[in-house]
Amino acid sequence: MTDAAVTASAIRAKLSSYHDPYLAQTLGQAKAIGEVVVSSAAAAVELTFGFPVGGYALELRPVLEAHLQPELGLRRLELTLRANITAHAVQKTLKPIASVKNVIAVASGKGGVGKSTTAANLALAWAAQGARVGLLDADIYGPSQPLMMGVPTSKPTLDADGKQMKPPLAHGVAVMSIGFMIDAEQPMVWRGPMVTQALTQLLGDTSWGELDYLVVDMPPGTGDIQLTLAQRVPVSGAVIVTTPQDIALLDARKGLKMFEKVDVRVLGVVENMSVHVCSNCGHKEHLFGSGGGARMAEQYGVRLLGELPLDIRIREDADGGAPTVVAEPGSARALAYLQMARRTAARLATLNKDYSTLFPKITVEAT
Repeated sequence: MTDAAVTASAIRAKLSSYHDPYLAQTLGQAKAIGEVVVSSAAAAVELTFGFPVGGYALELRPVLEAHLQPELGLRRLELTLRANITAHAVQKTLKPIASVKNVIAVASGKGGVGKSTTAANLALAWAAQGARVGLLDADIYGPSQPLMMGVPTSKPTLDADGKQMKPPLAHGVAVMSIGFMIDAEQPMVWRGPMVTQALTQLLGDTSWGELDYLVVDMPPGTGDIQLTLAQRVPVSGAVIVTTPQDIALLDARKGLKMFEKVDVRVLGVVENMSVHVCSNCGHKEHLFGSGGGARMAEQYGVRLLGELPLDIRIREDADGGAPTVVAEPGSARALAYLQMARRTAARLATLNKDYSTLFPKITVEAT
């Protein structure tokens, strides 16, 4: 066995023990390690993850270089990351959408916690990291995504067959909302059955194309409408958005329990408006308390996916039709959303996959 082969084996073994903070697993457990080729000048390593990897190499390379010493020696590390995003299991009573690998519900127990802003930036962050993404505005009573995504006057078009709607594209994300079909000032005075029917039509009659993720901005609350939607939409995982204070956490817990009742896995909790940083002096202040999201995540055995800042520029970006991830991609605010998105996708990647497409359909006919 050559020295290079021995070194490659040693590097592979050391890589296997690296604990990835997004997956909360070692690279060996995640079966992420591909080809390892060693020369006198470099070690070329290929890693495959089940989540979008755009931009991750810049963060991961220096950490792995430190982890691989002394095996790496004086060699440089050439790191190649690949994404293998697969479909994951949905509720047992529902079938996945054929062209959509994963539907992710973004929900809150109450309004006013920044759920729609979080959903928009989550979708945009995944798109920025290389995924194919759609965004469904399921808040029929108060659709906000057309304005937030910068397409308030857009209208869906029909596909070639005239049977399905083609959603407008905004910042690389396919967006569908009832807001495209009604006047901005028209109130939606519909009862629950009409709302759920409208949503199922928006979901099923839209030609989404091939998507890795479809983010569903759920209506706030945990009433009949939210429960019905959770039972009818095939969801791979849910994200609960809350703010740190106890009054918001009370309702966020109800949202989490609702998803548990309908057999939807909760990927984790996002604590929005977690900390305010003064734009003049840089002083940090927890205006709504601190640690609430972390305590809730620990209580229910789910992950804390992110602690997002309270910043007037986030509101200004959303009102201006270009949420923070696309308006200021290099800012600390955008980084918080990008890391939250990566944790969310990484958590999903560790869960059960959908194998329904691998089995043939069996029909029984009378002869």
